[in-house]
Amino acid sequence: MTAIANDQQLTAAREARERYRAGEVVPTSGIAHGLVQANLISVPADWAFDVLLYAQRNPKACPVLEVLEAGSFEPSLAPGADLRTDIPAYRVWRDGVLTEEVADATAIWEEHPDLVSFLIGCSFTFEAGLVDAGIEIRHQSLRRNVPMYRTSEQCAPAGRLTGELVVSMRPIPANRVADAVRISGRYPAVHGAPVHVGDPASLGIADLSQPDFGDAPEVREGEIPVFWACGVTPQAAIMASKPPFALTHAPGHMFITDVPDAAYMA
Repeated sequence: MTAIANDQQLTAAREARERYRAGEVVPTSGIAHGLVQANLISVPADWAFDVLLYAQRNPKACPVLEVLEAGSFEPSLAPGADLRTDIPAYRVWRDGVLTEEVADATAIWEEHPDLVSFLIGCSFTFEAGLVDAGIEIRHQSLRRNVPMYRTSEQCAPAGRLTGELVVSMRPIPANRVADAVRISGRYPAVHGAPVHVGDPASLGIADLSQPDFGDAPEVREGEIPVFWACGVTPQAAIMASKPPFALTHAPGHMFITDVPDAAYMA
C-alpha cells in the first residue's frame, strides 16, 4: 500500500471511531469518504486457521485485509484504534446462534482473551468511487442500512466451516450499470465487481423487499438490482457451522480504517 490518507480524511476517521467508542450506533456507509472500511470476525485461536482457509478459498466474499495476533485489538490499518470499542455495533455468537448485540465488546474480549481477529474488505469502500462518478447510493440517500441477502450459492468449504454466499444490493440506473461494474471492479480487495446483475431469483432471493440483513431497498423505475459479494458471508458460515464462539460487526456497521481506498485500487 503506497497511498496515504490526507489530514482531513484521518480526522474524519478518528472522529467517527471516537463517536462509536462513546456509544453512537449508526451504519457507516458514506462515513469518512475515501477511506477503506472493513468487516470484522474474531474467533478463538483454535478456529483461526479454519477462518483463514475459508477466506482463502472464497476471496471474492472474504477478502482479508489484515489478521491480528491472538489477543490483539489494535490493527495496523488504524494505529491507536481499538477493535473492542471502535465499531458502532457488534454481534456475539455462541454455538452458531446470535445471542446478543452490543456497542462495546471489551467485556466479551476479556471473556475470550485469545481471540484472533480478521478484517475483511467491505463494499462500502468503493461506494466513494460510485458517488464521485455521480451514481446515487440509495441507502445513503435514505439514511438506511444497505440491504443484504443470503443466497443459494454455496461457498467453498474449509476445515469446519461451510455456508452460503451473502450479497449486498444497490439499485443502479440501467444506463449506469456498466459504470458501476467498471468502478467497483477496480477494487478486488473489497469485493470488486458485482457477482450478479438483474434477476434476484437466480441467486435464490425470493423477495427483494425482505433482506436478511439491513433495511428494505427502494428500487425505482428504470433501475436494475446489482449484487455484490458481501463481508457478512462469514456470519452465514457461523450460523451454518456453529463454532462455540465468534464475535463480528453488526451488518452495515463497519470498522473505519486510516487507509485510503486508492491503496487497494488495482
